[in-house]
Amino acid sequence: MIYQHEAAGRFSVTSWSEHLITDIDGEGTAAGDAYYPNRGLTRADVRYTYTGEIEGTSTLTYLIAYKADAAPVLSFEHFEGSIAGHEGTRVFQHSGSQDKASVTAHLQVVPGMGTGGLETLRGEADITIAGHSDDGYDLTLTYSLAGAR
Repeated sequence: MIYQHEAAGRFSVTSWSEHLITDIDGEGTAAGDAYYPNRGLTRADVRYTYTGEIEGTSTLTYLIAYKADAAPVLSFEHFEGSIAGHEGTRVFQHSGSQDKASVTAHLQVVPGMGTGGLETLRGEADITIAGHSDDGYDLTLTYSLAGAR
């Protein structure tokens, strides 16, 4: 699909709580209250704050696989705020992969799961994160919005 508009923003992690689902080998690393298996599955409940042309907050649930390389990551995100001045809520679906140094993901707007000025939003974004940043991460959403100019 061809999208007519772009909205640039930055998202920051405001909370992250990750819990073990399955530990395949019984080997991993503990950090604070979290345990990260060498091979296994975790669930992370996360909150983001967005600034820029994408302004608002969101809650997400990640399902994260851990293994030596290119481990899959899946998520649904509920966003509340505005995109290019259009206010409402939206649900995004993330699918991607991670290793010890980076995360890559594709974000898609889930059709039929929006309200207000974002009800007809369609779009997608690619996310690439290399390492931790206290300043947040860039995101550019390419989108179409029925009735928007």
